Amino acid sequence: MPYVQANDIELYYEVQGEGEPLVLIPYLAADQACYAFQVAEYAKRFTCYTVDLRGAGLSAKPEGEYTTELLAEDVAAFMTAVGVTSAHVSGLSLGAATGMWLAAKYPSLVKSLSLHSAWTATDPFLRVVVEGWRTIARALDSTTDMVIQGIFPWCFTPELYAAKPEYVDSLAAFVRSRPMPPVDAFLRQSEAVLGHDATGALGLIEAPTQITFGDRDAVTSTRFAGPLTEAISGSELVIFEGCAHAPIYENVAEFNARTLDFLIRNS
Repeated sequence: MPYVQANDIELYYEVQGEGEPLVLIPYLAADQACYAFQVAEYAKRFTCYTVDLRGAGLSAKPEGEYTTELLAEDVAAFMTAVGVTSAHVSGLSLGAATGMWLAAKYPSLVKSLSLHSAWTATDPFLRVVVEGWRTIARALDSTTDMVIQGIFPWCFTPELYAAKPEYVDSLAAFVRSRPMPPVDAFLRQSEAVLGHDATGALGLIEAPTQITFGDRDAVTSTRFAGPLTEAISGSELVIFEGCAHAPIYENVAEFNARTLDFLIRNS
């Protein structure tokens, strides 16, 4: 299993495929396998580097304050350590928040930027939602159960639960099979979400950028579309109809097709 020292911590990663490098940054509490449905397609055209963020998966989970800017510094150090001088960078939710800091602070590292279910700065609504997840994690003493009971209903529409209960169950089984962080590590990583504010950095992003949302997302809804597209020059916007916070699972075929098209156009 490949590990690398980056930014004074040990990070776990995997590499699949051939072609230009593509770095995929996970979302809150998730490990690098969260993009399995995307890597299956992306790896046909790109060398996919999937990395566990600080505080999750098999990477180190040190004490201290976590911020999205720190996570971006980790990813920059990771890229340097594995010899990737420039890559396409993609992330959903916390992964997107990390990616925007990476592109703003280290423009030479980012050939293109894909921001899925992203937000500029944490607002009062998002804060209440995330604080609720933190409360559930503490009460259940389980990050795994918190994700399935607390985060899943924000990621998927009621229609998906009704039409494909076995699919939702399979996603829950997938979460249970992964190396989930202990509650204390989740609380540290979620502090990065609560403190996220990249408003002042977005204008520094030079890379071609795709910004996507699910039209049924409430957590990071299209209320953030205007602020993001206005701040990132030349960015393009894609809205996935009938999807909540996780189009990567709710409409895999369309998500992969639209995002792969952007990546190929910028290769």
